[in-house]
Amino acid sequence: MTDQLAPSYDPGSFESRLYAEWEASGVFAPRGDGPAYTILLPPPNVTGTLHMGHAFQHTLQDALVRYHRMRGYRTLWQMGTDHAGIATEMVVSRNLAIAGTGETRDSLGREGFIAKVWEWKQQSGDTIERQMRRLGASGDWSRKVFTMDEGPSKAVVEAFVRLHEQGLIYRGKRLVNWDPVLQTAVSDLEVVSEEEDGFLWSIRYPLADGRTYEHVERDAAGNEVLRETRDYLVVATTRPETMLGDTAVMVHPDDPRYAALHGAFVELPLSGRRIPLITDAYVDRDFGTGVVKVTPAHDFNDYAVGQRHGLPMINIFTPDAKIIGGEGDKTYGAVAQTATEALEAGVMDGTWLHGIPERYRGLDRYEARKAVLADLEALGLLAETKPHRLQVPRGDRSGQVIEPYLTDQWFVRMDRMGRRGMELVESGQVKFVPPNWINTYRHWMENIQDWTISRQLWWGHRIPAWYDDQGNVYVGRDEADARARAGLSCDLPLRQDSDVLETWFSSSLWPISTMGWPDEAAMRERGFDAFVPSSVLVTGFDIIFFWVARMVMMTDALAGKIPFHDVYITGLVRDKDGQKMSKSKGNILDPLDIIDGISADALVTKRTTGLMKPKDAPKIEKATRKEFPDGIAAHGADPLRFTMAALAGPGRDIKFDLGRAEGYKNFCNKLWNATRFVLMNTQGFDAATAPASPATDAEKWILARLAATAAEAAEHFASYRFDLLAQALYEFAWNEFCDWFVELAKPALNGDDAVAAASTRRTLLAVLEALLRLLHPLVPFVTEELWRHVAPRLGIEGATISLQRYPEPGDFAGDHARAEADVEWLKAMVTALRRIRSELGVSPNRQVALLVQDGGADDHARLQRFAAQLRFLARLERIDAIEGEPPPAAAGLVGELRLFVPLEGLVDLEAERARLDREIARVAGEKEKSQAKLAKFSEKVPAAVVEQERQRLADWTAQHEALTVQRARLG
Repeated sequence: MTDQLAPSYDPGSFESRLYAEWEASGVFAPRGDGPAYTILLPPPNVTGTLHMGHAFQHTLQDALVRYHRMRGYRTLWQMGTDHAGIATEMVVSRNLAIAGTGETRDSLGREGFIAKVWEWKQQSGDTIERQMRRLGASGDWSRKVFTMDEGPSKAVVEAFVRLHEQGLIYRGKRLVNWDPVLQTAVSDLEVVSEEEDGFLWSIRYPLADGRTYEHVERDAAGNEVLRETRDYLVVATTRPETMLGDTAVMVHPDDPRYAALHGAFVELPLSGRRIPLITDAYVDRDFGTGVVKVTPAHDFNDYAVGQRHGLPMINIFTPDAKIIGGEGDKTYGAVAQTATEALEAGVMDGTWLHGIPERYRGLDRYEARKAVLADLEALGLLAETKPHRLQVPRGDRSGQVIEPYLTDQWFVRMDRMGRRGMELVESGQVKFVPPNWINTYRHWMENIQDWTISRQLWWGHRIPAWYDDQGNVYVGRDEADARARAGLSCDLPLRQDSDVLETWFSSSLWPISTMGWPDEAAMRERGFDAFVPSSVLVTGFDIIFFWVARMVMMTDALAGKIPFHDVYITGLVRDKDGQKMSKSKGNILDPLDIIDGISADALVTKRTTGLMKPKDAPKIEKATRKEFPDGIAAHGADPLRFTMAALAGPGRDIKFDLGRAEGYKNFCNKLWNATRFVLMNTQGFDAATAPASPATDAEKWILARLAATAAEAAEHFASYRFDLLAQALYEFAWNEFCDWFVELAKPALNGDDAVAAASTRRTLLAVLEALLRLLHPLVPFVTEELWRHVAPRLGIEGATISLQRYPEPGDFAGDHARAEADVEWLKAMVTALRRIRSELGVSPNRQVALLVQDGGADDHARLQRFAAQLRFLARLERIDAIEGEPPPAAAGLVGELRLFVPLEGLVDLEAERARLDREIARVAGEKEKSQAKLAKFSEKVPAAVVEQERQRLADWTAQHEALTVQRARLG
């Protein structure tokens, strides 16, 4: 049978084949009558491709699912994808432009464009699912859900209607993140703020009503350097164009510089509007002049101030970020002739121009900035311009600067739901792992704002609300339901809201919409009662509020359940230097490139295509060719998965180094070669004829270690410590089984004791088979391929390792404590002797003599019992006990037993003496340097530095003593 196992590990030869067999057999579906174990896949965007973050999280989810499947749970990994409203509209619009047919989103119209989106989704929308299969994801694809499917769409409408009935959903005017290119509100998660170069402009705002005040300036020591009477305030801003929407200026109530001006007014430059000076503790009086402008419709902090003080909300922008009132701009209705008329007409609805000078109307925001600054300078009102670094919010899809924008949107009230969401977590019904993430959850929930759920898009779940010609709104499951609820006649014209719900709304229903809610028949069919709540959610810290919290609140509000028991929070996958992976940095790694390999040229092309800043391409190409001159070799899925698990420390970001994956590829190869060794040494062997109990100490030792490793695996799975799990399995597989037990088995396999040989063969097979099961959740492909060769040798039936029982400590029960201690002693002896050989440069095949001295009774009893194994493993020609001074020899120590390997005939004694003399002189010099450094240290030297140097001195001293003793033996 060994000829059926390839001579070397080649993952490309079996991984795709095995996955196709798994999926076709239905092994991924829930089965049996065991307890339910469920994981919901955080639905990736249908536009997306597998990235390193996906590979990380999917590996951990798959490991948990495979582990519990093997433990007999009725296991479900619920798969699915998200329709990704903004991202999908952008992709399809871009494809239309590339096609060159002249078709655009607007020319197609709503229905035509949506038809194009569905067409694209059918052709390209399953890419990430195919890639997940390549990684080995064992989800139940037969139950996969797309958020725009009929079932989830029905759930979205039902949730909206129910929450609206309860008064939890309402329509109102609020400040939102607005993308002026996409012309839609976007969530905070879709906004990326980075520090950029800008300017800080200081502007003079004249005081109204002839008011003046004494302006005083002091230096750092408090000395007065300027005193003058001023009839203006100086306000600093990074966005001078928004001053057209100012409705107040503000100072700190305790700022003595402006105490005399409380209740005063200023004249807003350029527009002539009269606005109040207000006081609020929000102002940082130590920043700038301590006077700030308040523009409630264009700044989130100012919006909060405006609400506290009842200030007007003046919107000065059109949806595409131009100043309102330009030619053809009918969005905002009639134009007031004066500021007074505008204010009287109702500024809160944002439909008036509020005295904006005509010369600015219709200008793009940045053109308006130039015009405003030029006019301020001409009027002598621009006091200062200086460079300034500032945080600029940009849309992660369009790359454009986001505007805080006052619009009519749909909202979910969060006060009551937020309190309930906090209660469910604080009570422990929903548990965070690691537990410190509850602090992040708590911070967000305690500062929760009403949730903006509408988006100005076409692709998505259209809001189930209809309007009559007077603007009255009617909500229902469909138009007929909306009419029936409101008692409207059939001939009253209604139009449906053109907006759609943001994708976070449908995603917040994921725990229940995937299980058939609200359709009772679908809920029974999909196992709602069994699979809700799910067992654990594996997700990133960045969406604790945007997704995790909303699922907690929505599942409770609509189904009266928690969505999941545990929330395992992962960190981000960064590059080997700790940098965030991004297209602009050119440091992105594609998981499939690691699995299947990629040439250097193809990698360069991938990293430099589609850059937002094409000028960065040469730099990225140079760095890529330096790091990967030969491209990336194919590693296979298992080494990548094991790397991800090994790096998965609790809740922290991981630095992904491709060298780790290379190391774990060697691990898979080591496992492959060990299996070939076992198969070759059990050819034709009938395990049923072997002794039922282990015959040798080596077998008892490995079984004890196997039981301990199985116990560790259970503990680490339970605590989500994938890093410790990988470490424990690696240590057992590589060091204890592949290295030590394979070596310790050879004396029995090659000896004359038939019982020991048969028992050892059976134990080799049994431990290897159990090891493959232990490893399977982390490295499913290689373990399946090897298990199919090993299991028949033990008479084990079954088509796949996936459905075999996961090993438990009790499977390897036995009183093996003495054997374990004995073999650990044997390992220490062999290790010490191999180190001596290495230091002397003696060939591994050359036999040497071993002299022993001292030691206890146990040592000498073990010398007798393991003499044959020692001679075989350490290549010893003889073992002799001695008394008195040993001959010139290299020495070692195991416990109290002293080991000597005579040097005569092994090395040139004169050369060895000379080498030791040189080494003693070198170490003595280092010891003296350390002593001198310590003597010079003053009391100001940090304690840690002193302690480090003391440890160095201790190390040099120990080395010097050991070398001196060794040199003395040579005479």
